[in-house]
Amino acid sequence: MVKPLSIHALVDGVTRGDRASVGRAITLVESKRESDIPLAQALLTRLMPFAGKAMRVGFTGVPGAGKSTLLELLGTTLCDQGHRIAVLAVDPSSVMSGGSILGDKTRMTKLARHENAFVRPAASSGALGGVAPKTRDAMTILEAAGYDVVFVETVGVGQSETAVRDLVDTFVWLTIPNAGDELQGIKRGVLELVEVVVVHKADGEREVAAKRAASELSSAFHYLQRTHADWETPVLLASSYEGRGIDALWETIQRHHTLMETSGELVKRRSRQATRAMWAELERSFLRWIHSDPKLRAHVEKLEVEVAAHRKTAGMAALEVRRAMRLTTI
Repeated sequence: MVKPLSIHALVDGVTRGDRASVGRAITLVESKRESDIPLAQALLTRLMPFAGKAMRVGFTGVPGAGKSTLLELLGTTLCDQGHRIAVLAVDPSSVMSGGSILGDKTRMTKLARHENAFVRPAASSGALGGVAPKTRDAMTILEAAGYDVVFVETVGVGQSETAVRDLVDTFVWLTIPNAGDELQGIKRGVLELVEVVVVHKADGEREVAAKRAASELSSAFHYLQRTHADWETPVLLASSYEGRGIDALWETIQRHHTLMETSGELVKRRSRQATRAMWAELERSFLRWIHSDPKLRAHVEKLEVEVAAHRKTAGMAALEVRRAMRLTTI
C-alpha cells in the first residue's frame, strides 16, 4: 500500500534541501491528476514564503547552439564557487505520441552529479512558448529548497520562445557562427526581449565568423527598443570547448540583475509575471473543466463534428461552449 503524501513532511524536506523531497514535490505539481491539484497548490502556498530569493535566468537559442553544453560549464563553475544551481531543462513533446525525449539530464552528466546542483528535465507537453506548463511552480520549489540560481533552458522553437521571459529576470539568447544571415534571419520577436546575446562556439576556424556575427547583431540592436532604458543588450563571444567567455557571461548576468534590483524593475517584472501566470492557469482550468464535465465534453465533441464538416464556424462553436458553461454554473 502506498503511503499517503504528507504535505507537512514534504514542506519540511524541501526547505531542508532534501533532493528526494524536491523531486517528489516537482512531480506532484506536474501531476495531471485532478485529485493532486489541491495538494499541489497547498504545497506551493506553504513554500511561497521561502521562495523568491534566487536569480532566475532563461536560456534559449537556435537549434545546435550548444545551450546544454554552455549551461553545464557555467553551472559547474558556479557550483564550484559555492552557489547552489538548479536547471529546469524543457524538452519538446511529440505531437503524435505526447512523449518527450527528456535528454538534458544525460547531456549534463557532470553538473547533474554535482552535490550543489539539481537538474530536472520536463516535457513541454505541447505548450507554446518553449516552457513546460508547470515550470514556474517547479521554480518556486527549487527556490524554497535554497537554490540561489535557477536556469531555465527552453526548447528551440523560434519566436514562441518569448514565453520564457514571463518566468525569468534575465533572458539570454544563444546563436552560433554561420547560422544564416544574422540580419535577415533575425528573430525580432525574441531579440526585442532578450537582455544578453551570446555567439557560442566562437573557436578555431569559426572565430572570425563569430566576431562578424557579433558585430552585425550589435548593429541590429541599435534599431530595437531597449528592454530597460539603462541597459544596452550586449553581444558576447563564448566557447565552451575552450572555456572562454563563461566568466564574462556570468558577470554580465549579475550586472543586469543588479540594475533590475536597484531600479525597482525586478519587483515590477515579477509582479507582472505572477498575474500573467494566474491568467494562464485560468485558461488551463477552463479547459480541464470542459474535459472533466461529461455534459460539456459531449457537447464539445458534437460541435467538433459540425466544425469539421464545415457546417459551423469555429467562432460559433466557441460561443456555444461559453453559453453551455454559463448554464452549468446556474
